[in-house]
Amino acid sequence: MRSTLALALAALLTLGIVAVGTGVDSAFAAEGKEGKREAPPIDISTGKKLNEAIEDLNAQKYNEAKAVLDKLNMEKLSPYEQSRVWQIRASIAGAQTDYEGVRKAMQAAIATNGLSDEETQEARYQIAQMYIAQEHWQEGINALNEWLQSAQNPNSTAYYLLAVAYYQLKKPDQALPNAQKAVDMSESPRDSWVQLLLALRLEKEQYAEALPLIKRLLIADPSKKNYWVQLSAVNRQLEKYDDSLAALEVANLAGVLTTDSDLRPLTDLEAFVGIPYRAATNLDKFMQKGQIKSDEKAWERLAFSWIEAREYKKAIPPLQKAAEMHENGDTYVRLAEVQLQRQDWSGATDALQKALAKGGLKDTGNTQLLMGIAYYSNKQPKEAKGWFEKAATHDKQKGQATAWIKHIEQELSES
Repeated sequence: MRSTLALALAALLTLGIVAVGTGVDSAFAAEGKEGKREAPPIDISTGKKLNEAIEDLNAQKYNEAKAVLDKLNMEKLSPYEQSRVWQIRASIAGAQTDYEGVRKAMQAAIATNGLSDEETQEARYQIAQMYIAQEHWQEGINALNEWLQSAQNPNSTAYYLLAVAYYQLKKPDQALPNAQKAVDMSESPRDSWVQLLLALRLEKEQYAEALPLIKRLLIADPSKKNYWVQLSAVNRQLEKYDDSLAALEVANLAGVLTTDSDLRPLTDLEAFVGIPYRAATNLDKFMQKGQIKSDEKAWERLAFSWIEAREYKKAIPPLQKAAEMHENGDTYVRLAEVQLQRQDWSGATDALQKALAKGGLKDTGNTQLLMGIAYYSNKQPKEAKGWFEKAATHDKQKGQATAWIKHIEQELSES
C-alpha cells in the first residue's frame, strides 16, 4: 500500500508544483477583472530580468535562470517584485523535483508580504504539499489543517493528502473521514484515492462499506487480480460464501488466477459451499498442470473432496499419497475408513497396518478396533479377536471391543 501511495503522491505533487511564468508576464499590467486587486507595477529593468529567467526556465535552462535571478538586488525590490522572484525560484526547484527548495521559496514569497490574499492561500497550500512530498507527515498535517481553516473552496486533493499523512502516521481514525471526503468530493476520484479509502475500511473491519469500493475499482479495471481476490475475501467476511466463490470463478474464467495461492481458495470454497465434485475436478486439473503444488494438503483436500462427492474409489490414490507424506499414521487410518466404506477389507487392513507402523496416532485404540472390524468382515474372526482384545485395553474402546469379543466367542463356539 505504501508504494502505491508513493507513486500516486509523486504524480499528484508534480502537477501541483507552481508554474508562475504566465503569472509574472501578466504582472506588468493591471488585471482589470472586477473583484481582483490591480497588480502593483514592476520596474522595467526588473521585469526584463524576470522574463529572461522565465524564458530560461521554460527552456529547461535552470542554472541560467537562477543566475539571472541572482543578479537582482532583493533589498531594492518592492515586496511584490520580491514575491515574483521567489515564485520563479519555486518553479525552478519544482522543475528539478526539489521539494525542499519549493517549500522554502514559497515560504520566502509569503514573507515578502507581496502576495495577494489568494496567492498567499495558494502558496500555503503548496507548502503543505511539499511537506507531504518530503514525507514530513505531521508538518504536512499541520500546514493542511491551517490552510483548510481559511480556504474558501478546499479541493478534494487536499483531503486526500491529509488522509495519506494520517495513514502514514498510523492514525486511521483521522485518516478515514478525510479519505471518504476526498472520494465524495470528486466526480471521478483517482484509483489511488479509492484504494486508500478501501485500505482504511478493511483495517477497521468495515466490510460492508468496503464492498462497493472494491466493485468500483473492478469496474475501472477488471484485469486486476488483487481486486477479485479482495472481493472474494470481503464477501467471505460477510458470510456471503456464494458471492465469494463467484468472484473467484469469474476471475478464473478470465484467466486472472494463475498461482497456487490464487487457486487453492477457489477449490476450498467450492467444497465449502457444497459442490465437492467440482472442487475435486478443478483441484485435480490444477495439480496436473502444476498450478497447485502437489503437497500433502493438496492431496488430502483432493481426497476429501472426492469422499464428500461419494466418489470413494477416486479418493484412494490421493489419500495414499497424503498418507505417505503425513508425519504420522492418522491419514492411513482415514484411508482405511474409506476402504471399509468400499468393503475392501484387505485394503483396509493394509492401510491400518501402515498406520500402526508409522505411529504417532491420535487414537491407537480406534485403529486397533477398526483392524478387528476389517478382519472380521473379511471372515477372519480369530485374527479379529486378537485386535479387539488389544482395543479393549483402551478405556474409550473397551465397551465396544468387549462386545465384539463376546460375539466372536459365541460364534466360534457354535461353529
